[in-house]
Amino acid sequence: MTKTRTNAASFRGAAPRGSLDALPTQSDRSDGASTRETADRLRRLDQLRPLAHLKVYIRRYPRMVLAAVTALVVSAMTMLAVPLAVRRMIDVGFVGADGSFIKQYFIAIIGLGILLAVASASRFYAVNWLGERVVADLRADVFRHLLSLGASFHDRNRTGELMSRLTADTTQLKSASGSSLSQALRNTIMLFGALSMMVITSPQLTLMVLLGLIGVVVPLLAAGRAVRARSRGAQDSLAEAAAYAQENLSAVRTVQSSATEPYVSRRFATAVEASFDAARDRLAARAFLTAGTIALIVTCLVAILWFGATRVVAGEITGGRLGQFILYALFAGGAVAELSEVWGELSQAAGAAERVTELLTTTAEITAPADALTLPQPPIGTIQFDAVSFAYAGRGDENVLKELSFQVKPGETVALVGPSGAGKSTILALLQRFYDPSGGTVRVDGVAVSRVDPRALRGRMALVPQDISIFADTIAENIRYGRPEASEAEVREAARLARVSEFVEALPDGFATLVGERGVTLSGGQRQRIGLARAILRDAPILLLDEATSALDAENEAEVQAALEAVMKGRTTIVIAHRLATVKQADRILVLDEGRLVEQGTHASLVAAGGLYARLAALQFLDATEPHSSAANGASS
Repeated sequence: MTKTRTNAASFRGAAPRGSLDALPTQSDRSDGASTRETADRLRRLDQLRPLAHLKVYIRRYPRMVLAAVTALVVSAMTMLAVPLAVRRMIDVGFVGADGSFIKQYFIAIIGLGILLAVASASRFYAVNWLGERVVADLRADVFRHLLSLGASFHDRNRTGELMSRLTADTTQLKSASGSSLSQALRNTIMLFGALSMMVITSPQLTLMVLLGLIGVVVPLLAAGRAVRARSRGAQDSLAEAAAYAQENLSAVRTVQSSATEPYVSRRFATAVEASFDAARDRLAARAFLTAGTIALIVTCLVAILWFGATRVVAGEITGGRLGQFILYALFAGGAVAELSEVWGELSQAAGAAERVTELLTTTAEITAPADALTLPQPPIGTIQFDAVSFAYAGRGDENVLKELSFQVKPGETVALVGPSGAGKSTILALLQRFYDPSGGTVRVDGVAVSRVDPRALRGRMALVPQDISIFADTIAENIRYGRPEASEAEVREAARLARVSEFVEALPDGFATLVGERGVTLSGGQRQRIGLARAILRDAPILLLDEATSALDAENEAEVQAALEAVMKGRTTIVIAHRLATVKQADRILVLDEGRLVEQGTHASLVAAGGLYARLAALQFLDATEPHSSAANGASS
């Protein structure tokens, strides 16, 4: 994915606490060994730092966190109490005159088991509830943030890649924010509780266990970094494959009409294979880590059991005390083994968290200024470009617009005409402040658009683009995208004016008809009419038409054009059209070429002038082949 601008300090913490470069040196150690050891420890902890972002979401639900922690502590302490009951049963119950002691201890163990079952079930529900809740909130925040990022960000990043982060990566975080985190805490309590009881039971045997744990923990920490790196690589590879699949599935008709299914399938198979290779490396690292941990733990336990057995034979400790110690050692070993698994899961989740937080910390390039100005009320409808220059990022220093200046009066209809690449659509993008110009100022109602909240600015405009976005919803809801709070009657009136009702009435479900993904069940003209209905429903003072009737046939175009003319009355309108027949009635026509305004005037005056517009008209109108004859002749063409 293309590298994005991020505010890393907001997540990683301010220097020097999170900075390895700020580590102090020790002058009394010339070899710097202590500094390197400190740095290594901090780097290992830093592997999980991306997960710290989840605490913001976990803190939203303190009651459930308290319930989870309480159940977790109760279950851990219950497990730690079991060896005590076993020891008393062996050392006291077996030597009693009757079996009453054994019965009492067995009843006590059953009670502990019931308590453990209730606490474990409560912990399971609470931690998994937290995991599901955190991921749901996180996905909502990521999606909301993606919607707030400007056009430049979405120009640089593929939709499939962003969807992978929104779905697959957040799923990876589910266990980290719930079960894995609770498992880590529970097994930490079990480990330190078991170690404490082991010291009380037998200091000598405990020393042996600690030496064995060192041999387990050191490779565990060393392997964690490798697991995390491989997890990040696997997620990136999966995102690449998902992005490629989404792009081609969204254009499946193009793929099929080009007969390129084998080629596309091979490319996706290659991407999937790369994802599998990355996942295989990650699994191999985790498998090696698990195998090594289990082998070391078993070896350690066998050695301790052998040493303890020799001490029982020698009469130095009782059998019950040895049994108690072995159980605590098993608890400690099991805790270490589970912590190794949890460490691997958390390291894997940290890779996903890093990718998600890259999105959440990406700064929007187009934002509302802190001292945003308010647009005049009621709306005026004036537009002004004052020496505006603009170049798209990634296209070098070549400006699409070059010191462009023009004004549009309230209620005036202005057409933008020129060859492809002249900058017509860029003008609409700058007017809506999807980008900021590199030079000059764009004003709406006398206020610079850079000084206005983008939402308030765009609220004064209704856009009908050439490529209408149709959502997998009903026709009524697609029209209502223009104004979500509109009533059913308002939706139907907008549909009538845009000539949508004509084809909707023939459908079995009428306005409740589902149109499929991207409106696949609709014709191009029907999609464009729905786009017109959205703009009509929006009822904005400024109307922007970017090839709004390009997908309509001549008959429908005339009808929709008539509807548009009724809607355009009293509104400031900017029209982009390659078919000059649709702009002949404009109050003024601006002719652009290579980002500059080269001509302006009415259709008749521009034809008579014999410039670029006249040459464009000559290509489209049979009777405009002699543009110099008369303005009247040009107007009638």
